[in-house]
Amino acid sequence: MTAPDPRSLLYRMITPEEALAVTRETLNRCDDGELYMQFIASEMFAFDDGRLKTADYSRDAGFGLRGLSGEMTGFAHANEISLAAIRRAGETLQLLDPAKGQPAPPPRQSNRHLYTDASPLDAIPFERKVKLLETIDAAARARDPRVVQVSASLSASWSVIEIVRADGFVAHDVRPLVRLNVGIVAESNGRRETGSFGIGGRRLYDDLFLPETWNRAIDSALAQALVNLDSVAAPAGECQVLLGPGWPGVLLHEAVGHGLEGDFNRKGTSAFSGRIGERVGAPGVTVIDDGTLLGQGGQGRRGSLSIDDEGTPTQENVLIEDGILKGYMQDRLNARLMGVPATGNGRRESYAHAPMPRMTNTFMQAGNDNPDELLSRMKSGIFAKSFGGGQVDIVSGKFVFSCTEAYKVENGKLGAPIKGATLIGDGPTVLTRVIGIGNDMAIDEGVGICGKGGQSVPAGVGQPTLLVEALTVGGTG
Repeated sequence: MTAPDPRSLLYRMITPEEALAVTRETLNRCDDGELYMQFIASEMFAFDDGRLKTADYSRDAGFGLRGLSGEMTGFAHANEISLAAIRRAGETLQLLDPAKGQPAPPPRQSNRHLYTDASPLDAIPFERKVKLLETIDAAARARDPRVVQVSASLSASWSVIEIVRADGFVAHDVRPLVRLNVGIVAESNGRRETGSFGIGGRRLYDDLFLPETWNRAIDSALAQALVNLDSVAAPAGECQVLLGPGWPGVLLHEAVGHGLEGDFNRKGTSAFSGRIGERVGAPGVTVIDDGTLLGQGGQGRRGSLSIDDEGTPTQENVLIEDGILKGYMQDRLNARLMGVPATGNGRRESYAHAPMPRMTNTFMQAGNDNPDELLSRMKSGIFAKSFGGGQVDIVSGKFVFSCTEAYKVENGKLGAPIKGATLIGDGPTVLTRVIGIGNDMAIDEGVGICGKGGQSVPAGVGQPTLLVEALTVGGTG
C-alpha cells in the first residue's frame, strides 16, 4: 500500500494549480516573494516530581504570503489555506510600490533529502512514551541517594511545507524533529545543585528509546549535578579561559554568528559590517555555517534543512577562514540588495512569520592542538565545560554567559569546580584572543534554540576545545 502524500495535508481546500494561479495573481506587482504553506503537528510529554505533568498534542496549518518590492516587504498570513484567504492576504501587497526592476530569479532546484519524511509522532504509541519517562525517572533516582528531583521530557514535531512562487517554482520539504531532556537535582548537607542533558535532531524517536541513549542522558545530568555539589565560589577578574568542545559553541553562535547575518551587515549595524577580506580573528580561526550536516544514523542535525524557508538549498558557508572574514549568511532579500547570492539561510519560525537571515549549524573548525596540551599551557584560569543562559547585544557582540559546569585551573591542571561563574566580553574581540584550537571539534547533541526578532528556530552549534588568552570572569568569590 502506498503511503499518503504529506502534501495532501496542505491541499484540502485548494489545488496545486489554484495555488500557483493565485500566487501569480497576488504577486504581480512584486519583484520577489512566495506563498509559504505549512502543516505542523507537535507533541510534548513532561514527567516531573514522579508523575506525568504534561501531555500536549497540537496541529496547525496555514500560509504566509510575502511580496517584496525593492526594500519594501508586504506580508500577511492566515490559518486557513484557501483561495479566498490567500486573495484577502494579497490585498496587503497592493500597498507596496510597484516593482521597477526585473523579477528576481527563482532558487535552484534540489532533490536532496537530509532526513526521513516519516512522522516521529505516529511511530511509537502513547503508552511507550510515558513509560520511557517513568523508566528514566526511576533509574535516575536509583543512581544515587543524593538525587531528590528528576524531570524528563520528550518532544517532537512533524512539519510539511510547500513554497510556491509566481515564476512557477515549487519546492516542498517534510521535517521531523525530536528531543529528549533530563534534569536532575541532587542534595547533600542541605545544599542543592542541578545538572541537565539533552539530545535530539531531525529524525525519528528510535534511538532516544535505546537504553544506552537515555542512560547516557541520566549519567551526564547526574554527573553535572554532583560536580556542582562540590563547587566553590568562582573567582572574579580577567584570566585565561579554556572552553570545552561542542555545546560551548553557543557562545560563538550568539556573540559572533548573529553579527555575520546579512541584514545587520546590509544596514551597517554589525561589528563585521564592510569588513570582508579583513582579519577579524586569530590565525586558525575558521567559522562555518552548514545546513547540510548529518548526525545520528545519517539523519539531519537539529539545525539542518534540505531547503531553507524560501526554497534555497542549504549549503556549507565559510564565514571566516583562517581569521579572514569571507562572507555573510543571506536570505533572498538581503542577498539581492547586497548583490550577492542567497546562501540558504532564509528561515522563519512558522507560516505566520516572514523569513530573515538565520544560522543553521554554526561551528568553528578543529585545529591541530591536543586538548590536554592546551590545558597544560595554563598557569591560572578557568575551564568552562558547559553553559546555561546568556545575554547578547547582537549589534556589538557584547555578551554575558553563565557557566553551568566550570573548574579552576592551576598550573596546567583542573582544580575545584566553581559555581556562579559568568563570562563577559564581546565576540569580535574574543576571536582575536584565541591562542589554541583543539583537534576535537564536536557539534552539540541537538538542543539549540535560536531567537531573533521575536522568532525561535532550532539550530546547531559546535566548536573544538578553545584556549582564549583573556576573558573577564564575573564570579562570587
